Amino acid sequence: MPEGSAAELAQASTPGTNPKNQVQSVAKVFAVLKAFGPGAAELTAAEVAARAGLDRGTAFRLVHTLVDLGYMRAVPGSRRYRLTLRCLELGYAALSAGDLPAHATPLLREAVPGAADAASLGVLDRGEVVYLARVEAGLDRHGVERRPGTRVGAYATALGQAILAWLPRAEQVAELQAVERVMLSERTLISMDDLLARLSEVRARGFAVSDGENAYGLRTVAAPVFDADGRPVAGVSLTIAATRLPVAEFVAGAAPVALRISSELAEGVRLSLGAIRVPRGRA
Repeated sequence: MPEGSAAELAQASTPGTNPKNQVQSVAKVFAVLKAFGPGAAELTAAEVAARAGLDRGTAFRLVHTLVDLGYMRAVPGSRRYRLTLRCLELGYAALSAGDLPAHATPLLREAVPGAADAASLGVLDRGEVVYLARVEAGLDRHGVERRPGTRVGAYATALGQAILAWLPRAEQVAELQAVERVMLSERTLISMDDLLARLSEVRARGFAVSDGENAYGLRTVAAPVFDADGRPVAGVSLTIAATRLPVAEFVAGAAPVALRISSELAEGVRLSLGAIRVPRGRA
């Protein structure tokens, strides 16, 4: 995962929570449930209290409430408890929404038109970005079509560079060599050395920026979506017409949004243990 400024930007973009709107008892219930995990499948009430940051009395009452509701069970012959399979109900509704594009579309919709004129999800396939989901408002006059299934050279897009930047160098070179690199505007980078230097910059920054490199009059920021192993499996991009905002102002506002969306999708991929499918490139 990106570190430093990128992670801070993603965190800063998370909407603030008003403590007055929180039901503390509900928060404590989830703290109890989240106390269990790999290496902690069975816990005593005291261990639950310590891991959840609760006093023992509160943890004891919540554990027994969850036992009564069927979400936890006492381990026979011990003072330990474990989660039951009924907890799967809590995540099934989200997982049943389908693959990554289905999960991404509502998040992309939230970003348009507030943060961007268009928001996209794409994957890398043989040197090209394949767009899997797109939400757009007001970019028709630019004549740029990015419908699901559209393929564009990854070298010339912020979305492609956001994915490429976290691949091993040998894979970067192979992907960049897989397609013909042509000038799409006077700002398009096509030299291998220039592109590899750009990918290093993207990785150091934590997200990619394009200012008219892929299409005249468009500005884009993009962030990678990582799988559980930290490999980039997709990317999220936000695009505006250049007349809407100066590039620095756009990046300052949109980069945190792109990072937040990509982080949320990455967390879903990780927590789903493969249930949220990441589609491959389409023919």
